[in-house]
This record gives sequence, structure tokens and C-alpha cells, in this order.
Amino acid sequence: MSQVLLASRNPKKLAEMQRILREHLPSVEVLGLDDVPAYDEPVEDKPTFEGNALLKARAALAHTELPSLADDSGLCVDALNGMPGVLSARWSGTPKSDERNNALLLAQLEDVPDERRGAHFTCAVAFCAPGHDELVVEGRMDGRIIRETRGTGGFGYDVVFVADDHPGPTTAELSVEDKDAISHRGRALRAIAPQVAALLR
Repeated sequence: MSQVLLASRNPKKLAEMQRILREHLPSVEVLGLDDVPAYDEPVEDKPTFEGNALLKARAALAHTELPSLADDSGLCVDALNGMPGVLSARWSGTPKSDERNNALLLAQLEDVPDERRGAHFTCAVAFCAPGHDELVVEGRMDGRIIRETRGTGGFGYDVVFVADDHPGPTTAELSVEDKDAISHRGRALRAIAPQVAALLR
């Protein structure tokens, strides 16, 4: 059985990535960073999602010699000129806190009218494997930011985001299946999974 490393320690993100990958790669064992010997993870200091995803995938391959996938994703808000973007996880400072990030975002958008609260999630997924060219794909989910938090599923900014493809509930209120079908990460993983499968055969 082939093994693929997902360079993440976020349990909810890892579960989401594993679910989607296994639809396309049922014979592949998917590992997370807690399943391999610890190594110094790189600082995510690139200005783009693609750059950070490649940084993490390259480091994972270099330290484990396993075919490695990594993603970088974030929320881009129109009224904030595309921010928080690559800073999404650290928007309210350290230590990272979804609750503080959402509170800060809602405060920053408090005076923004509903018609100007457009936003989108972007996810870049990179794949690095010995002897193969690097792969990078991006997925996107368009929507808007509401005025209060709703829902208990998902993670990050899901509690304040309503997707255009599923209007009404926040992405934190969607079922796992409904969210995977429209999410930025789901789209990116479904795009890269066949390419990964072809390389691992």
C-alpha cells in the first residue's frame, strides 16, 4: 500500500483532507504529521497560498522521504482588500484562536453594508514526491460574511461564512458531505487527487 503524508496537525483539516482524498485514493494510507517523526516545520512566510503550500510540502518530503501533500488556505474579504488572506489563521495575533479571529473580523466589518460583504476562501494544495515534478492546484469557494457566528461544524471562519453555492446556512452549519462538495479544499483536492493517484501507481 502506498503512503501519502498530509503535512498538517490540524485534526479537523486533516480529517477533511483524508475524507476527500480517500474518495479518489482508496488504496493509499494517509498519514498526518503526528504519524511521522517530528521535524522543524518551516515558517509560513510566503506572500501567496501557493508559496506556503509548496514550502510545507517540500519540507515534509525532505524530512520524511514520503510523497507529501500540503495545503495553505484562507479567507479573502472584498471590503478588506483581500485580507486576511495568507494571514487568516493569525489574524488576531498569537496564539492562534478561531474565536478571536472571528470576533476581530466581525468588528472590522461592523459598518460594512450587506451588499459589500463579499468574500471567498482560497486553498492551494501542493504535492511533492521523489523523482516527480511538483504539483500545485487551487480551489475557491465564493460567498459572503454574515453579522454573527452560527454553527458548530467546520473550523476557522466557517461560522461567519455563507457560500454562494449553498445560501442560507453558514459552512459551519452544513453537513460534512455538503461542505466537502463545495469547499475550496474539496475542489482543490478533487483536482489534484487523480494526478497524485497516477504518480503513485
